[in-house]
Amino acid sequence: MRHPLCVSVLCVLVASATLQPLQAQSASSTGGDRVRTGDGLVEGITLPSGIHAFRGIPYAAPPVRDLRWKPPQPVTPWTGVRPAGRFAAQCMQMRVFDDMVFRNSGVSEDCLYVNVWTPSTANGSKLPVLVYFYGGGFVGGDGSEYRYDGESLAERGIVVVTMSYRLGVFGFLAHPELTAESAHHASGNYALLDQVASLRWVKSNIAAFGGDPEKVTVGGESAGSVSVSALMASPLATGLFRGAIGESGSLLGTLSPVPLALAEENGASLARFVGASSLAELRNMPAMELLLAASRRGAPRSGLDVDGYFLPKPAQEVFAAGEQAHVPLLVGWNSQEAGPGSLVGSQDLTSGTYAAAVRRLYGDDAPAVLALYPDSTDAMARESATALASDRFIALSTWKWAEMQRLTGDAPVYRYYFARPRPRTAEGINGPMPLPRGAVHSAEIEYALGNLATNPVYAWTSDDYEVSRTMEGYFANFIKTGDPNGTGLPEWPQAGTDPQAPMMLMRIDVRPRAEAAPHRDRYVLLERLGG
Repeated sequence: MRHPLCVSVLCVLVASATLQPLQAQSASSTGGDRVRTGDGLVEGITLPSGIHAFRGIPYAAPPVRDLRWKPPQPVTPWTGVRPAGRFAAQCMQMRVFDDMVFRNSGVSEDCLYVNVWTPSTANGSKLPVLVYFYGGGFVGGDGSEYRYDGESLAERGIVVVTMSYRLGVFGFLAHPELTAESAHHASGNYALLDQVASLRWVKSNIAAFGGDPEKVTVGGESAGSVSVSALMASPLATGLFRGAIGESGSLLGTLSPVPLALAEENGASLARFVGASSLAELRNMPAMELLLAASRRGAPRSGLDVDGYFLPKPAQEVFAAGEQAHVPLLVGWNSQEAGPGSLVGSQDLTSGTYAAAVRRLYGDDAPAVLALYPDSTDAMARESATALASDRFIALSTWKWAEMQRLTGDAPVYRYYFARPRPRTAEGINGPMPLPRGAVHSAEIEYALGNLATNPVYAWTSDDYEVSRTMEGYFANFIKTGDPNGTGLPEWPQAGTDPQAPMMLMRIDVRPRAEAAPHRDRYVLLERLGG
């Protein structure tokens, strides 16, 4: 399976109206599968478990035609009952990752919708809420994927929301003309603005679905985790959530924002690459034509930028100054986020090929790297290569987020290390390559959200289901209280605030245990060397 990591681009657009102070809205439940939102009545479905599911509810106007590359705009209210039993289309994307299984019919620019799973539609239930952002490198993914299904957590008394945000060129294009037309003199980051708009929708409407708008936790994996860290750094998201979950990735090193001027240059280069001489021509291009053109080899890529609006300044400065959201953070990564092949390519991995790769990457600093990621035997080289590849890919940025939050944030940090490898596939093989020795990137999602049974690819064992019960239990407790601890689970200590002491973490496996986090010296070195 390929990594659904967020490794490409980020887009940010949210309607200025949506980003103004919230106005009181009358959102009330009519009971059962009908709920009245601030925009109109929706009718969902009841699952066999008794959980109510509402799919494809608009949280912003379709970002099409003149609204392409604009902040999300308000929804046009409707009369009558809007069916909410089917997922809306995915945002525009190529088929990039083969482990993404969607439950909708295809792609469209008209894609700004939320999905809600709830055990109760009684206004006044005041249940805790999870809003989960998908991964996919900001070029793929969707809230309809089976692994993000909210039914299992809803059975634990939580209202679960997934949403879709713009991707790739549609979500992150910065351009001088876009900046000039913006009331905030900003462009790019539209995907992140979409996320803010969805959180504002939750704030105004989730009570009608039995949720408490004051008990919202945001979570996500890979690009979704990067998104959570970005929301913590953005003043536009202030007050919209009270807890955060980050699984593998942060903007403090993964898909890091670039200065607006550089993002504008990239956008202008992309416009020339696709044959558009103006913003008007870019907006007039059919969506699929633009997607295909922007996906060609050699096309300049768009990503997060320090736009002066969503991100008034670099996130590193925000966290260093303690200006991020002071909310409890549950954060961690997996034991094999990347494989040795990302260092040595197709060569056999030996002590020699690994050491040569390190010298190629780090030059005069290679001895310092090899001292912490040693190569004395082939077996040790394989272990070190896996660790170094994983750290370079995503663990370093996640560590940096946890480290800065525990030192400058005014709320608890809980760090995990997910070490359960997936079992063999249901057919008894795992493809032509050997089984991974560790937990690969994104492998924890089905465990954490209670969705192993939705993925028939793997021959899940009783041990896997036990690990899932444990991890989902920790997540559910954290969403409810801001603390993962609870009855029947091993004690999970806080990471700690002493910079001279090692972070504490919870190793999640068949036998979970708390331990002092190893290898801080590796991350300090890699940070000094630039990754």
